[in-house]
Amino acid sequence: MNDIREVEVVVVGAGQAGLSSAYHLRRTGFEPDHDFVVLDHSPGPGGAWQFRWPSLTYGKVHGMHALPGMELTDADPARPSSEVITAYFDRYERTFDLRVRRPVDVRAVREGTGGRLLVETSDGTWSARALINATGTWDRPFWPRCPGQETFLGRQLHTAQYPGPEAFAGQRVVVVGGGASGTQHLLEIAPYAASTTWVTRRPPVFREGPFDEEAGRAAVALVEERVRRGLPPRSVVSVTGLPLNDAIRQGLADGVLDRQPMFDRITPDGVEWEGGSPLRERSGELGGGRRVAADVILWATGFRPAVGHLAPLRLREPGGGIRVEGTRAVADPRVHLVGYGPSASTVGANRAGRAAVRDIRRLLTPEERAAA
Repeated sequence: MNDIREVEVVVVGAGQAGLSSAYHLRRTGFEPDHDFVVLDHSPGPGGAWQFRWPSLTYGKVHGMHALPGMELTDADPARPSSEVITAYFDRYERTFDLRVRRPVDVRAVREGTGGRLLVETSDGTWSARALINATGTWDRPFWPRCPGQETFLGRQLHTAQYPGPEAFAGQRVVVVGGGASGTQHLLEIAPYAASTTWVTRRPPVFREGPFDEEAGRAAVALVEERVRRGLPPRSVVSVTGLPLNDAIRQGLADGVLDRQPMFDRITPDGVEWEGGSPLRERSGELGGGRRVAADVILWATGFRPAVGHLAPLRLREPGGGIRVEGTRAVADPRVHLVGYGPSASTVGANRAGRAAVRDIRRLLTPEERAAA
């Protein structure tokens, strides 16, 4: 027990949500390495951005919002977003002296003594009065299960492993997923691949016109309602639809974004639908409307929240999610989830970091608790 280090707050994760939280802790009087500590399992600054594929340039990033207290200026839109945002996060950590500890893997958070939480890590154990969980989703890519999946002789990979379009030159590629990543992958891969087939469970919804503040609030409210009910969060994009921009329009016109329904099984050399599928034969590729030969299946099927280390606290509801009010876990007011559900966006993470710190101050400071 003598090896346990005590702080007031442990922040887990140093992406947008974690850095925003650390900034607001510092701004309200908490000292890094004394009152709070930031633990990050990545090898360097940048959060999940450091792992993005090189062809995702900064100009293609949708809605990157600056961290609090420091604008991201003069970024070259042609540079990979991984480079631009990693450099920005690195500068941010140094400017505000946040002293992020890395690489540190958080293995479990469990009940300690005296009302404290024990945070067990690869670098020892921390005792804290409150926890800000900002672990995001990148470490939990979602792989759907499909009959015959293990028989496929080609390559299967997830968006998290996407190497860029050149790796698919001359190959027959099936892309599964109706979100932003799926459409981006298709538009990039099509000029290189021998063929592409786009498959989604539900017909994609394309959004016309500007996505204004009112529409944004309505979308966030829908996601927030799920986490209030203890259901697994859905992404904001899942309720907003895909923006119908010039690239999407061109992809639709060229037939690259010719969506097909979800196949019924995977075969050793491709994918297959049951008889009567509404598939349209295209240059013989669909084999009479029932089969597509493939060398690669790319699963652009999203991610799930990385919250397995919180399992000892038993925060999950019967619906499968963690019920959250604001950022606070309803089952344990010491735990705040930032970048979870409605705050899983860059602007949402900023606001949630500020809100979490405000609530934690009330929890930890008697006079603020009385005033509230």
